[in-house]
Amino acid sequence: MECTVSWTGGAGTRSPMGFVAETGSGHVVAMDGAPDEARPENGGRNQAPRPMELLLAGTGGCTAYDVVLILKRGRHDVRGCTVRLSSERAAVDPKIFTKIHMQFTVTGKGIPASAVERAIALSHEKYCSASIMLGQMAEITTGFELIEVA
Repeated sequence: MECTVSWTGGAGTRSPMGFVAETGSGHVVAMDGAPDEARPENGGRNQAPRPMELLLAGTGGCTAYDVVLILKRGRHDVRGCTVRLSSERAAVDPKIFTKIHMQFTVTGKGIPASAVERAIALSHEKYCSASIMLGQMAEITTGFELIEVA
């Protein structure tokens, strides 16, 4: 897996702390920093997600992918899956994630709650490299809601 991150800041640019990531799969993602009132030249312009937000979003995507795939492989009629992530970070640099909560909402027909619980556990214990990696330094908790559709 590869990725190239390039600084797009500098004189005359929209944000002095803007970056663009070009992934090995050929996709482009913009990133920006938070504004810095005390030193504007060191801050961003809030024109794109922060890098740490993308790390959190990537982790959510990784685990949601696993949950859907595990449920589908179990021949469950899954129709939707969202995961809302909330986090806390350390107060001082390097301001790592210290707590992450993932709240899943799974929509489907006839899916037992035990299957959703198992899929989430398998993702976090075996398959989702992102959450397993972050779990080495942050306390990760999960919850879920199962919505039955006709």
